[in-house]
Amino acid sequence: MSTSNSIKQAAEAARGKTTEAMEATKAFADSAKADPIAVKNDFLHTPFMRAALPFINGGAAGMVATTVIQPIDMIKVRLQLAGEGVKTGPKPSPLSVTREIIAAGKVMDLYTGLSAGLLRQAVYTTARLGFFDTFMKKLTVRAKEKGTQIGFAERAAAGLSAGGLAAMIGNPADLALIRMQSDGLKPLAERKNYTSVIHALQSIAKSEGVGALWAGAAPTVVRAMALNFGQLAFFSEAKQRLKDTNMSSRAQTLSASAIAGFFASFFSLPFDFVKTRLQKQSRRADRTLPYKGMGDCFRKVAADEGILRFYRGFSTYYVRIAPHAMVTLIVADYLGFITK
Repeated sequence: MSTSNSIKQAAEAARGKTTEAMEATKAFADSAKADPIAVKNDFLHTPFMRAALPFINGGAAGMVATTVIQPIDMIKVRLQLAGEGVKTGPKPSPLSVTREIIAAGKVMDLYTGLSAGLLRQAVYTTARLGFFDTFMKKLTVRAKEKGTQIGFAERAAAGLSAGGLAAMIGNPADLALIRMQSDGLKPLAERKNYTSVIHALQSIAKSEGVGALWAGAAPTVVRAMALNFGQLAFFSEAKQRLKDTNMSSRAQTLSASAIAGFFASFFSLPFDFVKTRLQKQSRRADRTLPYKGMGDCFRKVAADEGILRFYRGFSTYYVRIAPHAMVTLIVADYLGFITK
């Protein structure tokens, strides 16, 4: 009898729990229908999503910008590789390089390496902007606790740290991009004819070893730190300075992006130049490489081609960096706004 009563009580308790669960589910569904934005915001404000959103927004913004800027990046790389080891001779211009690429193939050749560029942004910019945003939030909290404001030194430190960390993670994709863009400069018999970024990565790892995927990592990291220092630190600083002007919010963002793009270009171009040379190089017949490392490349280029060679194509580089910075920062700002 007691066993029968126990079973009955358990059944009634289970029925009660089921009814409560059904009522809770119905209430959630009704609230979702009544206010879907609130449900979305609940999801966006979970601890995991709050930590992940800066990285997601950064990656999405970088990929949009790369799709727009890829042809300019292709021209920039070809300009940096032209006349290697020669101080005199013809000086290519962005227009002549563009004509040469189109004459040799078709207009879409300007998008060579887009898959590698997108992968690089998915890895590098995701980490770069994500780390920077995370660092800035922690610095903001610390500054508030001390009753102070974040200074330029803190912004610079956050930009340098975020850039260096992200560059190490994204170096293989960056290497694949350079190899794909420079492949067309080789004689037909020596071309790898990469079909995608995955094919390029597999081919490099198979023929040169997995460690080769981090070729040029040193200048890549220094370049990223210099670029981030110029882009993120000066963007943040410029926005802060323009805040009290009568410019609209959009005009402030555009102006700050243009300023950040100039400083990012100025500080990072020499390292970008060396990075391109190191990542493009391949072993000669005697198994030696043209450059032993970043310092050797700087020394040889300065001696053989002149100091100003490091700034060849500055206008093209700025046109590549500034719009990329503007699109990336504007999209990231917008995504950050709608996911607050």
